[in-house]
Amino acid sequence: MSADVNAARDREASVPARRLLRDAVAARVFPAAVAEVDHQDLWQRCALGVAVVSGTSHHVDELLQSVRQQVDATHGAELLDWQEQRA
Repeated sequence: MSADVNAARDREASVPARRLLRDAVAARVFPAAVAEVDHQDLWQRCALGVAVVSGTSHHVDELLQSVRQQVDATHGAELLDWQEQRA
């Protein structure tokens, strides 16, 4: 997913803002693995990779919906792009 981190006013402020978004998703959606995967050079953009594993596709859908809700609830972050890949 890609998110706009408009709370970041400069490159230095973007690091804690992106970390806040990443950590908020990881802390509130269990079990989810979260990593920043792109746009490290852009200070108002953040690309996160999120991986969830479950025995049922319904539970995976619920977990991914929780991730979206968490991004929406994070102050200063706006979801720009969402792509899913299932194995």
